[in-house]
Amino acid sequence: MSNIVVITGASSGFGALTARALADTGNTVYAGMRQTTTRNAPQAQAAAGYSKEHGVDLRSVELDVSSQDSVDAAIERVINEHGRIDVLVHNAGHMVTGPAEAFTPEQLAELYDVNVLSTQRLNRAALPHLRKAGRGLLVWVSSSSVKGGTPPYLAPYFAAKAAMDSLAVSYAAELARWGVETSIVVPGSFTSGTNHFAHSGHPADSAVEAEYETKYAGLMTQVAQKLAALAPEGAEASLVSDEIARIVALPEGQRPYRVHIDPANDGSEEVSHVADRIRREFLTRVDLADLLTVHPAGA
Repeated sequence: MSNIVVITGASSGFGALTARALADTGNTVYAGMRQTTTRNAPQAQAAAGYSKEHGVDLRSVELDVSSQDSVDAAIERVINEHGRIDVLVHNAGHMVTGPAEAFTPEQLAELYDVNVLSTQRLNRAALPHLRKAGRGLLVWVSSSSVKGGTPPYLAPYFAAKAAMDSLAVSYAAELARWGVETSIVVPGSFTSGTNHFAHSGHPADSAVEAEYETKYAGLMTQVAQKLAALAPEGAEASLVSDEIARIVALPEGQRPYRVHIDPANDGSEEVSHVADRIRREFLTRVDLADLLTVHPAGA
């Protein structure tokens, strides 16, 4: 049986690639994106064209992750058309670059809204259906920056991704007894194939940004060049979308809790291995080891 999949942030980058990869493997995929009739109309049309050309079921759906009404409407459409949702892919995200001090608190709140609160909006809309069914899968697209090496000038994005990852960890335990699985996918730095760096936001306080430039001139360009150099040849963004498609295709109860796709090897996998081991050991110590695995419906 094919899965009914909803993915956020599917107009470009990892999201668009993942939507196509999941559709190619026989799933019905709702590619969530905002402004499907205006700014992202070409992306919505591209999804429809891909669906027709390849004979797959890929549909764009209006889904603005910053609006609970929009998220609710998107989930309602999927339920009305299929009666169920099997997989949620939390992919929507936005990056900013620049010295942390130069960002206003409002800018950090906006970034947190897109990268973290968006997942809560989607969960509150969709999880009642998954819990009622006693099955399903949440895929969280995290970042190696959560636990790996972190260069400067990306602090707001790194902090937001760390918050999202922590939320995913807690949800994993809280959904286990409902039969809903969690897979946290951790990409490293991919400097091509996504729009993260090209479309990154910048600090509102240009005066502070200029002050930092006196001591950190050209730092972001240096970081981007070094990250690109660290990635081995053939490290394409499709490695992430292919891995997500592989996870979704696995039998229920056999999906991995966390996987890394980090060609540059920034150390995240090593640190996560320790953190996830401690999580397992601690839950066992407090007699909650059953939360480390999902429980079938009716169990």
